[in-house]
Amino acid sequence: DLQRSLGAHTVFLEPGPLKERFPWLNVEDLGGGSWGSREEGWFDSMGMMNGFRRAARASGVEYIDNAVTGLDLADGRVVSVRLATGQTVACGTLVNAAGPRAQQVAAMAGLSIPVAPYKRYSFVFASANPIPGRMPNVIDLSGTFVRPEGELFLTGNTPQGDGPADYDDFEMHFEEFDDHIWPALWHRIPAFDALKVQTSWTGHYEYNMLDHNGIVGFHPEVRNFMFANGFSGHGLQQSPAVGRAVSELIVHGAFQTLDLSPFCYERISRNEPFLEEAVI
Repeated sequence: DLQRSLGAHTVFLEPGPLKERFPWLNVEDLGGGSWGSREEGWFDSMGMMNGFRRAARASGVEYIDNAVTGLDLADGRVVSVRLATGQTVACGTLVNAAGPRAQQVAAMAGLSIPVAPYKRYSFVFASANPIPGRMPNVIDLSGTFVRPEGELFLTGNTPQGDGPADYDDFEMHFEEFDDHIWPALWHRIPAFDALKVQTSWTGHYEYNMLDHNGIVGFHPEVRNFMFANGFSGHGLQQSPAVGRAVSELIVHGAFQTLDLSPFCYERISRNEPFLEEAVI
């Protein structure tokens, strides 16, 4: 009801109508399922990021291909940023948007946030049996998801033994597909009984271990240090709104469009979770 009141075309289908709409789906153990019936889907993540980058450059933003190695503070503010090449960049406002390495940057200012890299494995596979009709993104109760990728399919899950990883750990665990993902896929979509992995890769979520939600806003003591961290896999979806909110805080000193104050840093120090449960 909330989603529909805000303009989303979400419908809830009980098992019978769900099976009629998606006959390839096993609904025997479901009470129903929600489906975005219109204006839902997925997009090219790299294409979106490159579009943002081109627009930023057209607006005068300069990108520096370098690594931050340290921050210099004075009077409760970050005054400069030290780079791996030895250069120093003066700082008016620092925005920590370092993704899985957010805590490394926070620590350079003597700060701490409960954000760590969590590994996620992605697999692209072919199916000997086609899925008829238009297939939406399917998120199973197990946390396994699958969606079409041209003639192939993309899948992933919340891996077993999920926990913080080393910053440079991108080792692939191929057994995750055979032991956990494929059984979940076959249970939910019985046509997925003959699959072949075509390619796979490992990435990191910037996982907020407190409540799986973003941290957006200034630090109360290091006054020009702003957080945009901890989105736990939702960062690309939320990035347009977060970018706008960050710019409003810098320019106006307050949110103008959307009130993102529930995402403030202060909830971290108070240990008051603002819980996001829909994380896969």
